[in-house]
Amino acid sequence: MEGVRNSPLRFKRSPVVTLQQEIVGNAMQMAVVSLQPGRTVYCEAGKFLFKTANVTMETRLSGPSGAGGQPQDGAGGTSGGMGGMLRQAMGTAMQVGQRALAGESLAFQYFTSTGGEGTVGFAGVLPGEMRALELDGTRAWFAEKDAFVAAESTVEFGIAFQGGRTGRSGGEGFVLEKFTGRGTVIIAGAGNFIDLNPADFGGRVDVDTGCVVAFEEGIQYGVQRVGGLNRQGVMNAVFGGEGLSLATLEGNGRVILQSLTIESLANALRKAQGGDKQGPTGGLFSTNAG
Repeated sequence: MEGVRNSPLRFKRSPVVTLQQEIVGNAMQMAVVSLQPGRTVYCEAGKFLFKTANVTMETRLSGPSGAGGQPQDGAGGTSGGMGGMLRQAMGTAMQVGQRALAGESLAFQYFTSTGGEGTVGFAGVLPGEMRALELDGTRAWFAEKDAFVAAESTVEFGIAFQGGRTGRSGGEGFVLEKFTGRGTVIIAGAGNFIDLNPADFGGRVDVDTGCVVAFEEGIQYGVQRVGGLNRQGVMNAVFGGEGLSLATLEGNGRVILQSLTIESLANALRKAQGGDKQGPTGGLFSTNAG
């Protein structure tokens, strides 16, 4: 069977990663993954596009085991007897509970190639770029909600809860996706991506809270008020379009930002439909429900 490598299309190849994949397109990208026999990749429900006939698909509530590369499921296997099954069931319930609390998909879809090399396609839910990140087991990656698209089964997907103050102030809420282990994880965002390191800009950058896509472990993420309780601070909050807060990213490590925020996209669509409720000032007076 011909895989992605023999496709007549000319794809832009991503940096060297352990999962053989191609990022296709411009304004609305997708990832086309070539699976070697026996290899498994999983995605969040709703991110799957297509697959070849020799790729099996399973939908499970559990996340991958990481080291073993096989999904954990309370209904699977008899390892450890009833005690092991009970621990697996409890672990699955905790994973599902965390994802439900975070507003994430409750299930994952697993794809495994059988009988030769197979192909699977995935995409995000917004017009924008995608990126393949390589985890070497030494540093985790954190991403905004809904950024996760797909990953090798050796990559663990988790939920990280930010501190209450940061979470309430941040435009993306207090929940981040967390990726650990070894292998390739594919994320997506809105608009175009820009990669930077805060260490190259004096150790800290301040950005719109909706522009943060992902960052490496070691980067300190926080939220600060825009200006003080003075005339300029009020002007920033009311007329600046950023509301009361900005995200802060400090440290030495990779950061990925996006040029389009979900709020700005929603406001543009609402305005185009004749239902703009933002008003003339934006900022603090924006009525976007999120």
